[in-house]
Amino acid sequence: MLSAESAPTFFDALSGVAKQLGFDYCSYDMRLPWPLAEPKVLNLNNYPTTWQQRYAQESYQHIDPTVAHGRQSNLPLVWSDAQVTSNRSFWEDAHAHGLHTGWAQSCHDAKGISGLLNLSRSDESISAAELREISKKLSWLVNAAHEGLSLLLIQEHMPEAAAQLTAREIDVLRWTADGKTSGEISEIMRISDRTVNFHISNALKKLNATNKTAAAVKAVRFGIL
Repeated sequence: MLSAESAPTFFDALSGVAKQLGFDYCSYDMRLPWPLAEPKVLNLNNYPTTWQQRYAQESYQHIDPTVAHGRQSNLPLVWSDAQVTSNRSFWEDAHAHGLHTGWAQSCHDAKGISGLLNLSRSDESISAAELREISKKLSWLVNAAHEGLSLLLIQEHMPEAAAQLTAREIDVLRWTADGKTSGEISEIMRISDRTVNFHISNALKKLNATNKTAAAVKAVRFGIL
């Protein structure tokens, strides 16, 4: 998987591993750290086309319990008929499309990117014995999926997350994030206002930000500051 040069190629390999572990379907959601108001979510899956259409049509991402769990916890979630007392209409619809039982776990990294790996199948539930046998492999798979797909998808959808800022640009943004003006930063760093603004301008371009406040917030979200 880690030698894949594109997200679709990586996902095909990921789905193959999921199949070897006993799961018919595989889904990976990546939640971008920007914009803050409406974070973009990218999805790759091999669900039946009818379920993909139904999921989008009903905006199920807003009530999907696996998504809600993934945003609150990094612990794995096993779901089956015994665990669907909430959002019963959602689960019944999923069952009707062949998704009877599954396993999900999220991963969050220092760049503010979160991912959710969801594996499911259409036949028997996941037994405790099976879970003990494959749990370590599943934990590895979550991290491998996030490491590989986040790199590939970020390159395409948010290249600024990998921006390389100079030490001076980082210092200026750090003081900006603390609420300092350009004049105050020039005094603190013992450089001219013009030099401060020069570093800010470079940071804006690298981070694809419209102003210094947005640049500072982005730098924090991306783990640069």
